[in-house]
Amino acid sequence: MMVRLLMRGGSVSSESVFVSLQRIMAESDPKEPINEQGVVNMYNAMRTELNQIYSKTTELEMDASEHSLVINAIQPLDQSRHCYRMIGGVLVERTVKEVLPAVQRNKEGIEEVIARLNEAAEKKKREIADFEDKYKIRIRKSDGEVKDDGGKKEGSSQGVLVGPAGSSE
Repeated sequence: MMVRLLMRGGSVSSESVFVSLQRIMAESDPKEPINEQGVVNMYNAMRTELNQIYSKTTELEMDASEHSLVINAIQPLDQSRHCYRMIGGVLVERTVKEVLPAVQRNKEGIEEVIARLNEAAEKKKREIADFEDKYKIRIRKSDGEVKDDGGKKEGSSQGVLVGPAGSSE
């Protein structure tokens, strides 16, 4: 936050400036950037954090999917049948009766974490949108990206390069 004092024909006492600065500092966020580069760095950090949340969510969704596959595979089996389960890097022999509830609990726990991560992602998206509004941040495409997009629209067919129709090779 930038504070500028303009004096035109009057005087400003140091006490009033100090009180004003105290009020501004109390109202402002302690993590609030003080210059343009700070705003950019903070914005990039927020975007990186959002991408990390998305990445972790995707990873956990894949884990939940694998747990579902295991549950579907062992559910119809005889409860006394032996099966193997990896626990902390160690392969352990158990029965389906022992393994199935544990895998189901793990899947439920993963789904709870996914739900919390989705809430965190929504909160972070709102925070980023508020930050963009507050500092009037607009994303511009670079010239290279604009040219690439134009090229894709004109030559939208992407496939195999074929020689002339009359070639006999």
